[in-house]
Order: sequence, then structure tokens, then C-alpha cells
Amino acid sequence: MSFNDLLDVLSAICIIAGALLSLAAAIGLLRFPDLMSRMHAATKPQVLGLFLLLLAAALQMRRWEVLPILLIAWVFQLLTVPVSAHMVGRAGYRTKHLHRETLSQDDLDEVVETAAHKEHGDFPE
Repeated sequence: MSFNDLLDVLSAICIIAGALLSLAAAIGLLRFPDLMSRMHAATKPQVLGLFLLLLAAALQMRRWEVLPILLIAWVFQLLTVPVSAHMVGRAGYRTKHLHRETLSQDDLDEVVETAAHKEHGDFPE
């Protein structure tokens, strides 16, 4: 087995693993019962799946010039996915699109209630 064959096998493994992780994220978005679980499914496996797909692309291209571009794509994914998931989670929490019985600890309840009272002008004692 030559070095090129080994790189082909490694890239095939990365493509399959990345595609399976992306598929798991998509299935989780459809099948998980509440907003918080769906946020987890949308972020965790998707970032690793993209990394594996970009790694497979780098292994197939076999050129050093593409590595910075692929690395930038992955870094932007790492920077934007948690922020967008956080914003979706806060919006879902504020609009009551979650199952409170599935939360083990609710750290936002007091903050949201205080903000709601300030918005309506009635301050609690």
C-alpha cells in the first residue's frame, strides 16, 4: 500500500465519519423533544462533522496552500455556532418554547422575571 493509497483511505474514513455526524445532527434536530436538546444536536456533532469533512478535503487535495482556507472555515464555524445556539436558546427560553420539567437548574428564571417587570414598569420588592 503506497502513501497515496493510505491518504485516500484516511480521507474516505473522515468523509464517512463527518457525514455520519452531520446526519446525526440532522436527525437530532428532527427527533429531539425540546429546544435545548435540539440546540445540542445542532451544534456539537455538526462542528466535529465539518472538521472531519474539511480534513478529508485537505487530505485529498494534498496541497499546503489550501490548509489556511480550510482552517479559517473551521474557525469561523467554531466561533459562530455557539453564539447562534446561545441566541436561539435565549429566544426560545423567553418565548416559553421549552419544557421546564427537563431543566435540572434554571439560572435564567430570576433574570428574565426581573427584566419583564422592568419592561412593564412594575418593580418587585
